[in-house]
Amino acid sequence: MATATNKTGKPKKSTSKKSVSADKIISAYMDWVLTKEKAPLSVFKFCKENNFTEAEFYEHFGSFEGLQMEVWNSFYKKTILLANKDEHYSAYSNQEKMLTFFYTFFELVTLNRSYILFTLREHQNMMRNLSQLKGLRQNVKHFAADLIRENNEDKNLKILKQSVTVFSEGAWIQTLFLLKYWMDDNSAGFENTDIAIEKSVRAIFDVFDTQPLESVLDFGKFLWKEKMA
Repeated sequence: MATATNKTGKPKKSTSKKSVSADKIISAYMDWVLTKEKAPLSVFKFCKENNFTEAEFYEHFGSFEGLQMEVWNSFYKKTILLANKDEHYSAYSNQEKMLTFFYTFFELVTLNRSYILFTLREHQNMMRNLSQLKGLRQNVKHFAADLIRENNEDKNLKILKQSVTVFSEGAWIQTLFLLKYWMDDNSAGFENTDIAIEKSVRAIFDVFDTQPLESVLDFGKFLWKEKMA
C-alpha cells in the first residue's frame, strides 16, 4: 500500500487527535464538581462540555463511579511516589514509614480539600459515599501488610509474630478515622490532624508490640481534650 505524500513528495504528517489522558479527565471532573457544586449526571454532556468524546472517556473509566475511585487511587500512588523520593525512606523503621505515609497522604488530600469534602458528603447515605474508597482500602491494606511482614521477619518465635490480616485491617480503620478527623478539623494548618496522626500511629504500633497502655491513654486524652475544647 502506497504511503500518502504531500506536494513535496514527503510523507504527510498524521493529523490524528492525541488521546485524552486519564489525568486530564479526572481534572475536568473535579473542576466540574467544584464549579457546579454537583456531580455530572451524563457522561455525554460532561464530555461535550470538556471537548473530548465518550469513547475517550471510556478508554479510561467505565463510569463516574470508576473515575471517583481512581481519584483516591491517584492520591495513594502519589503518596507512595513522594515517600520513596526521600533517600532515607528505605532505612526508616516501619513506624516511621507509616507516619511518612499518613503525613504525605494528608498533605495531598489537603490540596484537594474542597473536592473531598463535597464528594464524601454528597449523599446522606454514608456507605454510598464511602464506596469510592474501595480501591484505596485495598492499597492501604497492602501497604500495611508489607510493613507487618517485614516486622515479622525479625521475630524468631511464631508466638511473637503479628497477624497480617488484623494489622492491615486496623490500618484501614485508622485511615478512615483520620480522614473523618481531618474533615472535621478546624485548627490552623490542620495541625491537630498531624497530632492525631502521630499519636494514633504510635498507639497502633505499641499495641502490636504489646506495650499499648501509655500510648492508648495518651491518644485517648488527646481526643477527649479535642472534644471538650
